[in-house]
Amino acid sequence: MSSSPRFDRGHTDDLMAFLMACPSPYHAVATAASRLEKAGFRQVEETAAWDGSSGGKYVLRGGAIVAWYVPEGAGASTPFRIVGAHTDSPNLRVKPMPDTGAHGWRQIAVEVYGGTLLNTWLDRDLGLAGRISLRDGTHRLVNIDRALLRVPQLAVHLDRSANPDGLKLDRQKHMQPIWGLGDVAEGDLIRFVADEAGVDAEDITGWDLMPHPVEAPSYLGRDRELVAGPRMDNLLSVHAAVAALAAVAGQPDAEIPYIPVLAAFDHEENGSQSDTGADGPLLGTVLERSVFARGGTYEDRARAFAGTVCLSSDTGHAIHPNYAERHDPTHHPVINGGPILKVNVNMRYATDGSGRAVFASACEKAGVPWQLFVSNNSMPCGTTIGPITAARHGIQTIDIGVAILSMHSARELCGSDDPHLLATALASFLAG
Repeated sequence: MSSSPRFDRGHTDDLMAFLMACPSPYHAVATAASRLEKAGFRQVEETAAWDGSSGGKYVLRGGAIVAWYVPEGAGASTPFRIVGAHTDSPNLRVKPMPDTGAHGWRQIAVEVYGGTLLNTWLDRDLGLAGRISLRDGTHRLVNIDRALLRVPQLAVHLDRSANPDGLKLDRQKHMQPIWGLGDVAEGDLIRFVADEAGVDAEDITGWDLMPHPVEAPSYLGRDRELVAGPRMDNLLSVHAAVAALAAVAGQPDAEIPYIPVLAAFDHEENGSQSDTGADGPLLGTVLERSVFARGGTYEDRARAFAGTVCLSSDTGHAIHPNYAERHDPTHHPVINGGPILKVNVNMRYATDGSGRAVFASACEKAGVPWQLFVSNNSMPCGTTIGPITAARHGIQTIDIGVAILSMHSARELCGSDDPHLLATALASFLAG
């Protein structure tokens, strides 16, 4: 078997373009689909009958995408190799009745989505993106990628306790962005969005809109060894998985012993319980239909799932130089040290010893360094789609990712080498 595809710093350059193109989960799956189309994949509709032909295929549903490549000669019981990730990030989301304001200011009513660091959204130039739903049942992507909104912080003169005691923010009162001056008028925001999208406001019957920082990602550090940018949790993994899947699908079919899969879900940041989340039926349905479309039976489905392995790829915590005591004293993942293997014996991560062997083998084959992450026993451990995937589908799942700083900030920080090291490891895993 030939060596699996490898990536370099150019992949990190491309990641920054991907982050800018994907201000919402809906843009993320559209961009991923466009890249897969260029690699020869084609969209299949969930409402259509599927055939058992070989090649690359994908399903879109809202902010989720599942893509897979069936090599020539794959049998009905051929196992899958899955990379799981999520398309959503903690942020602010526009409410159903968005027009609000006071004292001559026009504001936008928002909800807080996920576990965002609220202070990182203050005094930042924000655009507005997402999707609008039209009266004919179609959707339209919207990306107003310019300084439109701002959540202004209270001046220190009016809050003398902010520095010594820490900033305290009320999620309802303090996080509503301003977007202009004047009287509040119902329907203003949607009329504005309609103009930007080139549709009639009367045709918009629903929306899923969210502010986003408009500052572009950038390299930083003395040697440009760091990258700062928005939504790395978890578009960094989505981007790497798309690149890895496209590269593996470009290899000779005889060299692909599994069916490689990308599963990028929405709503991980609030529990994954939706029709597009990892706790929904989407992945299982797609995998089963793929088996049955190739003439398989339930027995073939069971055999395929028994041999299937999933890498749940999500960002993790690099050792923080200012808060080292918050980390486990013997596990210190570092920036640019390669992807991390996440372990938690209470199954907040799905990794076990057998899974560690699978991941280590993929990294070794690819020549990629890797690290271990374990939470400090005194700190609560986060979780991912990994345990959900393992429990819902009964498939072996391993939690991995890239170590970053400023997780859940409006602007996060990673190493400039880690994105392409992750993509190379994922390609090695998918290629078998």
